[in-house]
Amino acid sequence: MNLDQFTAENAPTASDESFQRENSYTLDVDVDGTVMAKAGSMIAYTGDVSFTGKASAEGGLKGFLKEATTGEGTPIMAVEGDGHVYFADDGKKVQVVELGAGESITVNGEDVLAFEESLSYEISTIDSLAGALAGGFSNVYLEGPGYVALTTHGDPIVLEPPVATDPSATVAWGGTSPDIEVNRSLSDMIGQESGERYQMRFDGPDGFVVVQPREEHV
Repeated sequence: MNLDQFTAENAPTASDESFQRENSYTLDVDVDGTVMAKAGSMIAYTGDVSFTGKASAEGGLKGFLKEATTGEGTPIMAVEGDGHVYFADDGKKVQVVELGAGESITVNGEDVLAFEESLSYEISTIDSLAGALAGGFSNVYLEGPGYVALTTHGDPIVLEPPVATDPSATVAWGGTSPDIEVNRSLSDMIGQESGERYQMRFDGPDGFVVVQPREEHV
């Protein structure tokens, strides 16, 4: 294709949605006020927009960023102003979810890309996995209404309980909560511990669990 065709084919698309995927790997957010996003995920922006890091370890939106030495939490930034901001994270695929009032999802802190300020949330760590996985395992409970963008390595699979998952491949869940199981008989070919030694068990008649075809944090 010639230059004009290339620029036209890859130009941003117009939309009335505040959160939209420009392609499989890029999120376009129409910022009009404040949006929260993973620190370092901005790749371009237009308009009058500012970026402010959150550095407190205590409560609220600032709770995402804990001391680097603990390996907990996910550093985020407040994106404020009026314009379009484009986000991406290490070539991972972007998934946009709209939560209705009262609807909720819990997301692995590593896989949160951006969310609207209208969402309420709570940050926690699964202590029984903190020593098993590099950097621990922090997660973010988000409740609507509003948009949240997640990232996945490859295409996700959404499973229904009862199901057991590898923590390092588990992206998100809703309507259920995990118990941690330890299988001490699992080891790899040279006798070291396998990532599958720790498993997340989701039970109950309702809910969903999102997994990706790649392990993180092992």
